[in-house]
Amino acid sequence: MSGQDVALVTGAARGIGLGIARRLLDTGYNVALLDLDASALDVALEELRRAHSAERVVAAQANITRPGDIAQALKEVTEKFGHVDVLVNNAGIVRDRRFMKLEEADWDAVIDTNLKSQFLTCQAIIPGMIERGYGRIVNISSRAWLGGFGQANYSAAKGGVVSLTRSLAIEFAAQGITVNAVAPGIVDTPMFRGFKPEVQERLQESVPVQRIGTADDVAEAVLFFASRQSAYITGQLLYVCGGRSLSSPSV
Repeated sequence: MSGQDVALVTGAARGIGLGIARRLLDTGYNVALLDLDASALDVALEELRRAHSAERVVAAQANITRPGDIAQALKEVTEKFGHVDVLVNNAGIVRDRRFMKLEEADWDAVIDTNLKSQFLTCQAIIPGMIERGYGRIVNISSRAWLGGFGQANYSAAKGGVVSLTRSLAIEFAAQGITVNAVAPGIVDTPMFRGFKPEVQERLQESVPVQRIGTADDVAEAVLFFASRQSAYITGQLLYVCGGRSLSSPSV
């Protein structure tokens, strides 16, 4: 991998996205962070610039459900780095509710943030990848695409990510672009730490490897799909869930 390779990570201000950004920087990529939360983005940028050269990381505040925001952010990134080699579609939200209490606004927000945003970012960035004859797209899905109690909106969005990944992989393989997806299970994030201790314990017991995943676990899978060594792999879904996708019930 060339030190000139540039990765753009959405939802990069905290949690899994920040973990992915850290790992990519550690491996030699230049990294662009995109997030809606400007204050959290500033904190993340400061942290990463303390650990790495300030010239290797930039940040852009953007609502990635809006094409105009994506276009402006991409303009800022390309002005700095010239191009984007790797797109990591990580941004996502959760609004879990039992189906009959699920409001249209909850459906729309989750579908827009978790699925529509990936359509929009891919559509903005793929033309540059086609021009250079090279690209890596890694979409973050979830083990929940298999279905989850009270997660009709989230599961539908993450299932859509899997189908989007497969379709793009077929369409752009001949242009040197691979498109793969990673499906995390339960990961130690601020949301998980917000659960009551007994809920955390129950969830951990449901994981065959008997521990909760980390952002680093997910980042390692993303790093593989982002690498030049994965050139003959496209359209695939890799679970990073400690075996929970095999037989364990949903959250």
